[in-house]
Amino acid sequence: MNKQILKELQMTGKFMMDKDLAWGTAGNISARQGNGYIISATGTYLGELDMDSFSLCEDGSQIAGEKPSKEYLMHEGIYEERPEINAVLHASPFYSTLIANSDLSLPSNYFVESMYYLERVVRVPFYHPGSKELAQAVKERAKDSNVFLLENHGIIVCDTSLKEARTALQTLEYTARMHVTALEKNINMNGLSEETVYDFLHHSGYKPLRKWQ
Repeated sequence: MNKQILKELQMTGKFMMDKDLAWGTAGNISARQGNGYIISATGTYLGELDMDSFSLCEDGSQIAGEKPSKEYLMHEGIYEERPEINAVLHASPFYSTLIANSDLSLPSNYFVESMYYLERVVRVPFYHPGSKELAQAVKERAKDSNVFLLENHGIIVCDTSLKEARTALQTLEYTARMHVTALEKNINMNGLSEETVYDFLHHSGYKPLRKWQ
């Protein structure tokens, strides 16, 4: 397994724990390597991953390393459907999971980062964690978004690199916390108009425009 990818996955796991974006042994993270992907092993604590805490998988099978997370097929489906995606993070941060477990919608028009990283957010109905049904449901929606709310389960973010995926995850949780706090305190949020959001995404030059299928 590529040592540089392993080191960045280790750093990503610690980042997620340090920023309250993951807890306990809930969650799993992966990065593409060649025709396969490296994923955290089953039962691992994301804040304390070592070089032996990973599995290399390809075509639905473990190639090397420890036993992979039981949700490895969920990651694989995204990589198969989205060749530009190189990192997948699955976790259950508090506020984002609260949104996923409720009928609340998550606005994306609050600020610059939310407009870009949360441009599209889709919901995936509950299926048992690690099941083929869940993996298939995520795969079927993989081309629709980079951010997935897994109902009564958690969230997934994916992106072109682990750095971008970390930023997307942090933006998701920050926005969810802002939205829930505003509701709690009866604060009226002044979201930007659809026209402004469209103009920002297409003409500001902030980030490359995503080409959704």
